[in-house]
Amino acid sequence: MRDDEARYEAVTSRDARFDGEFFFAVVTTGIYCRPSCPAVTPKRVNVRFFPSAAAAQAAGFRACRRCRPDAVPGSAEWNVRADLVGRAVRLIGDGVVDREGVGGLARRLGYSPRQVQRQLTAELGAGPVALARARRAHTARVLLQTTALPVTELAFAAGFASIRQFNDTIREIYAGTPSELRAAAGNGGAVARRTAAAAPGAGAGRPGDGFADRSAGGSADRSAPAGIPLRLAYRGPYAAAEIFDFLQLRAVPGVEEIRGTRGERTYRRTLRLTHGSGIAEVDEPAGPRRRRRPPAGLVCPAARGTDGGWLECRLRLTDLRDLSTAVQRLRRLFDLDADPYAVAERLGADPLLDPLVAERPGLRSPGAADPEELAVRTVLGGPPEHAAALVRKYGKPLDAADGGLTHLFPAPGNLTGAEVAEPVRTLCTALADGTVTLDAGADRGATERALAALPGVGPRAAAYLRMRALGDPDVGTTPGSDQEQGAMAGPAAWRPWGAYALHHLWRAGLLPAGEMPVPDGTPRPDGTPIPNGTPRPDEGPGAGEPSGPREPSGPGEMPGAEDASGAAEPPTYATAGRAG
Repeated sequence: MRDDEARYEAVTSRDARFDGEFFFAVVTTGIYCRPSCPAVTPKRVNVRFFPSAAAAQAAGFRACRRCRPDAVPGSAEWNVRADLVGRAVRLIGDGVVDREGVGGLARRLGYSPRQVQRQLTAELGAGPVALARARRAHTARVLLQTTALPVTELAFAAGFASIRQFNDTIREIYAGTPSELRAAAGNGGAVARRTAAAAPGAGAGRPGDGFADRSAGGSADRSAPAGIPLRLAYRGPYAAAEIFDFLQLRAVPGVEEIRGTRGERTYRRTLRLTHGSGIAEVDEPAGPRRRRRPPAGLVCPAARGTDGGWLECRLRLTDLRDLSTAVQRLRRLFDLDADPYAVAERLGADPLLDPLVAERPGLRSPGAADPEELAVRTVLGGPPEHAAALVRKYGKPLDAADGGLTHLFPAPGNLTGAEVAEPVRTLCTALADGTVTLDAGADRGATERALAALPGVGPRAAAYLRMRALGDPDVGTTPGSDQEQGAMAGPAAWRPWGAYALHHLWRAGLLPAGEMPVPDGTPRPDGTPIPNGTPRPDEGPGAGEPSGPREPSGPGEMPGAEDASGAAEPPTYATAGRAG
């Protein structure tokens, strides 16, 4: 949406589809809002538009207390774009500026700090420092309203260099002191007291504290959450059951676990972070077990009385400086910044995909909480138990086991000399010495080519890692520019949402499980898959690929089944044996 009049029309209709895509500010009140803000629509003459919250803050506007524009989902544009600005935004969201400064960001991108500053300012109205400042302010607000941490400790945990800088930023963006912001949180104070009572340090204690009272095999107890409580926002419809099915199949014992029954599950995992470690819990939102096709396809949730939603999350961190990074990793894992409207509009134009998109609105393309971990698991191959054996032997044990969570997944540097298959050691060596980089700002095309060139990896695994580890939504489409010539081919009409098309095809069984599409392997219009010459990962190795079976994750899903009563049952792949 590039035209200001069109933006104002979205503001007038309070269209939640554009939350995070742009922000608007009201010059007469000095505040900025999200497009769906429920307040009275201001006059057009008093409205200014900004491409980012940081740009609005830099122009002197403070955040609306009613709609909390700093808490909206991120723009899906940054997941799509592979240019300097897109890569920079993803790295800033991952906390690179806070840890390494603008110079470190520029080095990762391969540009000078001046070039990075100029391009970000031209497109987003704010440079890397301002964008990182907006991120720190949001983290500080979350900590103020959800923990009982002393303000001095909280300021440094949020990434501020001094108490004065922290106080000035909070006053400027939220028009109040930190103490006033905490007091205005209402039930946030009660949450903070419960968090403090759960364990000393309000979420900064040992991993495992606050969770030990939960039974290892029963349903997750949601009545007394421990750790820092968060709401991870998303836009539009969200196919939660499908993404929890996806993660349940691939859960590595010791590092991940799923508790509860379908529709009420909690995904739990350990996190290896920059300053320490953590444990994350994300709840599956309750919802209808069956979805009916809307009369005219996918429509705005506002027309159905909803405006997107959020996933309930709790984080227990050994060092609160890792909070923002942990949140970003979970957002990528659950694909919370996706734009389901744009996906549905593009894929719905394909006669083959149209009914699939209507059947499962909001189907997401899961990313990775730890890209290096995913790379090792994919090249290692086999069922999750194979990775679990690696974890038990080389992973770092938690100070105290927390139910089924016992270890952190081993870092690549710890596996370079391990007793594992040669392709895994080769991959880990490349990751440890920086030959291959899987961070949020990596050049996707170059990284895919580097992965495919490693002995025992090959193009299929490289394309899969490009999709999940690097979060590229355009995998599975026809290669375009030279920068993207490594992508596996598929219908050009799906661009830039090929990854979502693959997930629809895998779930419907129209593309064989474990198979990335190639030009002669696209399903026929009648829905039957066309076999191609590329062997599936579970059928045999391709050129340069290991002979062992692939991670069942890979590209391969089966449709869900329903019993006679119509209640949805867990899909076959979520409950069947995991051999191979």
